[in-house]
This record gives sequence, C-alpha cells and structure tokens, in this order.
Amino acid sequence: MKKDKAKVLNEEMSDEQIRGFLAAHPPVHVHADFHCLVRAYRGLTAPDFERFLAVFVGAGRDINARNEHGETLLQVVATHESSTEYAEALKQAGATPAG
Repeated sequence: MKKDKAKVLNEEMSDEQIRGFLAAHPPVHVHADFHCLVRAYRGLTAPDFERFLAVFVGAGRDINARNEHGETLLQVVATHESSTEYAEALKQAGATPAG
C-alpha cells in the first residue's frame, strides 16, 4: 500500500502545539514540572524547546524541578552527548547547574 502522507521533518511547531506540552499529566510520584520538561526535551527540536521554555517559565513553572533521583533536567541533559543546545536553552531560561 502507498502511504497517504509524507513524513514531515523539522517543521516549526505552532504556539498552541508548544503550549500543549504544559498539559502533560505525570505518572504518580513524578514532579509535574519535571515531567513537562522531559516530554518537551524528548519531543521538540532545540529551537522549539527554547520556545517552550519561554512559555514554561512565563507560566510560573519550576525550571529546576527534580526527578525521583533529585536531578534537574539540566543535570540529566548534561550527561547526553548531543544535548548542548538543549542545555544552553535551559541555562538561558534560568536553570542552574545545582538546581
């Protein structure tokens, strides 16, 4: 069968789609703000992630929220080889290395 729709890569997301990441519901015992940050990190390109962070911080959310191991997203991202742009975006948005 022929595919109906071509895969779209690197298309900029709308503001509404970016705001949609704020509505993520975390599993039990996971900080809601950390969960939103992780979902955005995993699901957005670096430029869209930077846009998301502006919305996230503007909504009064905690950029230094911690996971169940006591780590901030900046601490987690710092261990990933290809995450320099994401780490910089987090720092620009106010994330601190120590959280």
